[in-house]
Amino acid sequence: MKYLTLLIIRLYWILIPQSNRRKCIFKKSCSNYVFEITQKEGFIKGLKAFQFRYKNCRGNFSIFKNPINDQIQMILPSQIIIDREEIAERLIKQI
Repeated sequence: MKYLTLLIIRLYWILIPQSNRRKCIFKKSCSNYVFEITQKEGFIKGLKAFQFRYKNCRGNFSIFKNPINDQIQMILPSQIIIDREEIAERLIKQI
């Protein structure tokens, strides 16, 4: 299953032009993230990574400047807070 998943992601990269793909809110695109996790840690971890990204990369996020430490952060739909290093640059520029 691991290799089938990796093949499907590679086919996605080949068949769907980057200009037609959804823009990811994360710095590392969802397909790259899931590919990397699946390749390094196996099918189950890759499936969990896909599930996490699918739930959280669908809007309903908020980018804010933390008043305590003045850091730019994002709160995801699952209420997890991520730091600037994980947020797509195009979203940070909009602040």
